[in-house]
Amino acid sequence: MKRTHHCNELRSAHIGQTVTLSGWVHSRRDLGGLIFIDIRDREGRTQTVFDPSDLPAELFECAAALRSECVVSVTGKVRQRPEGTNNVKIPTGEIEVAAGALEVLNMADVLPFPVDDPEVAKTVNEELRLQYRYLDLRRPEMTRNLRLRSKVATATRFFFDEQGFLEVETPTLFKSTPEGAREFLVPARLHPGKFYALPQSPQQFKQILMVAGVEKYFQLARCYRDEDLRADRQPEFTQIDIEMSFIEREDIYALIEELLKRVWKTALNIDIPTPFKRLSFEEALNRYGIDKPDTRYGIELVDFTEEFRASAFKVFSGAIAVGGVVKAINAKGLADATQGQIETMTEYAKSFGAKGLAYIKVEKGEWKSPIVKFFSSAEKAALTEKLKIEEGDLILFAADQWLNACEILGKIRIYCADLLKSQGKLMVPADRFDFLWVVDFPLLAYDKEQNRWFSSHHPFTAPVAADIPLLTTDPKKVRGQHYDIVVNGVELGGGSIRIHRPDVQKTVFEDVLQIPAEMVKARFGYMLEAFRFGAPPHGGIALGFDRLIAILCGTSSIRDVIAFPKTAKGTCLMTESPAPVESKQLRDLHLELRVAKKD
Repeated sequence: MKRTHHCNELRSAHIGQTVTLSGWVHSRRDLGGLIFIDIRDREGRTQTVFDPSDLPAELFECAAALRSECVVSVTGKVRQRPEGTNNVKIPTGEIEVAAGALEVLNMADVLPFPVDDPEVAKTVNEELRLQYRYLDLRRPEMTRNLRLRSKVATATRFFFDEQGFLEVETPTLFKSTPEGAREFLVPARLHPGKFYALPQSPQQFKQILMVAGVEKYFQLARCYRDEDLRADRQPEFTQIDIEMSFIEREDIYALIEELLKRVWKTALNIDIPTPFKRLSFEEALNRYGIDKPDTRYGIELVDFTEEFRASAFKVFSGAIAVGGVVKAINAKGLADATQGQIETMTEYAKSFGAKGLAYIKVEKGEWKSPIVKFFSSAEKAALTEKLKIEEGDLILFAADQWLNACEILGKIRIYCADLLKSQGKLMVPADRFDFLWVVDFPLLAYDKEQNRWFSSHHPFTAPVAADIPLLTTDPKKVRGQHYDIVVNGVELGGGSIRIHRPDVQKTVFEDVLQIPAEMVKARFGYMLEAFRFGAPPHGGIALGFDRLIAILCGTSSIRDVIAFPKTAKGTCLMTESPAPVESKQLRDLHLELRVAKKD
């Protein structure tokens, strides 16, 4: 009984034809002596009807014994559904198949959770879904996600092929370069005491490919980071990795905008406008308190440093006196925030080192806050004008050093927006996508604990040419040629123009980042050596493929768009990995374990 059609294929045009369908029993209903079985495959489902007056008794009894998720093949004649019984929710809803033969390919035990319920993701524990991932993937919602992922991957490859790129696979057994996130190490059996590392990205290999003259490279690259996990992170993930020679930043912007335009049209049939908006790193922090802002709503940060410079409220004027700033946001309509919600916002402020959170509730024509009594009439007027204060508003302040003040209010801004959305006071359309480039990042950031500079992106990022002399004299002022692509508050990816001159790269490694010369040679010697033989100007970007698909599928967790993801603890519940290995395997690798015993 080889199938002739898939379960989303039959229409009125097929009426009268004898067909064979194969798939899983999606549902079985016994109605008035008739048995209705919906058969499902990855394409959809079709209703089949078993009539005891037309079938041998044993076949009808066999159909009656089926339960959900049994695997079957049904042969029968396509017919119009009786008047008034059409199912408008499915494409095959105008027809049904009158069964004449049934083959049970496999019986199924009782499932640990239903796969025919669209609410499963909300009602079933995620760990149970991951333990039985093969069942979870049968759900139409998950099948849709995997189908869209495949569709976007194909569109991506076609796009880069049209643009003249070569897809090159780079090694997944690399060397350890512990400057970024923690790495996964792989012992090398043939080289006792030595290890490979799984790559955090193909960064160094793709730059070497530019030295090799490839000019345009891309790859759907598998990458690995041994770090704490969140909804948008996994220990192994996929990124769209790109590098080009003889280009400037504008070339990257144009390329990625066209790629995303193609992807959104392919996946959602949405035409996204280009070019994308651009914000400098400083403007993004000043206005939104974060370098990956969601610009679909306002609640922007407003600066009041000058207005409160001589204020009687010493918390504000004191912060300004030591070089800090005063900023505020107006969470319109949130004056009814509960004490618990205010405490949550206060904890956000304290997490950045603040002692507390100053706020004003505007209720019944009054400004309710213990700090208002310290404000002058001019200060109140400035607040009213610049924040457009009205009845029902909640004003929140941060007084601190610039970056801290921005980040405090940036965190609180997102929290307030979520509250307003949950209350129906802030409407953000699900099909709205606000893209922007965040540019002009500082090349370096200072670590007070280690008393040294470190790369704000990575050590291969090129400084703006005019700022190269400042690398050793005033690193704080050096701008990097780094850029991030952001949509709806999610960083899709980032990249930069790279350093291609060996003397500049050596200066960054040794003089600025203070990596000892012998360590530079051990970790990156082959790159500096390659640059001596004619490295072209080059740059690139990497987009988080899993994050991209999650946005297109409308899910907040990348676990929903990865076939076999790990849990938040980095485990695979289905295969029970990671798992112990045999002593012989450890001996072959010249390893001995010293694992602390649990109490």
